[in-house]
Amino acid sequence: DGLTDREFDTFSALIERRSQREPYQYIVGRQEFYGLEFEVTPDVLIPRPETEILVEAAIKHLSKIEDPHFCEIGIGSGCISVAILHSLPTAIAVAGDISKSAIAVTGRNAARHGVATRLALIESNVFTNLPEQPFDAIISNPPYVPSRDVESLQAEVRDFEPLTSLTDGGDGLSIVRCIVVGAPSRLRKGGRLFMEIGFDQSPAVEAIFDRGVWSQVDFLTDLQGFPRIVAALI
Repeated sequence: DGLTDREFDTFSALIERRSQREPYQYIVGRQEFYGLEFEVTPDVLIPRPETEILVEAAIKHLSKIEDPHFCEIGIGSGCISVAILHSLPTAIAVAGDISKSAIAVTGRNAARHGVATRLALIESNVFTNLPEQPFDAIISNPPYVPSRDVESLQAEVRDFEPLTSLTDGGDGLSIVRCIVVGAPSRLRKGGRLFMEIGFDQSPAVEAIFDRGVWSQVDFLTDLQGFPRIVAALI
């Protein structure tokens, strides 16, 4: 059997969207991440494989703690917090984002995977509206692309993903600095900061940490061997 006229028109419209470099994930409205399916819209970044390394590192740390409590800065689709909560049934989390639309997407993804009652969502610019209670971990995939590099990104990324989730509009490290400086007062002794960074940013990021405050700063590599995750111990 062939396609009906309506099916053919729908299919043609989808092909046209993809030919304009719109990401497949936005066209179908979903992306798999850490074994779970997430709703994605143009209001949020598309979850990427390297971010699973961030999730794995956080789970490894939090799984050793009874009833762990963590905080996420900049949630997007919610893939990080939802994946961690799904893996750790006794964990609870607070997560903040400047985008109301992203918070709405995260809320739906949290409900889809049965973790909404353990995830408090707050509109917040970095730590602005987040509680100052001590967390076992602070986790973030912040906007770290330097503004000078935006133009060279793939068209699918540059032209379709939310710019404020990609870059801080400067050197790519301003929000990283805010997180590193603000995290110690919100971490328990033995707490950790886990943060995704650019493939070539580890020297600059390491220099941000005050070694009088942080007892250990490690970098975890992605599948290509680039240092993509900073894991710092307070």
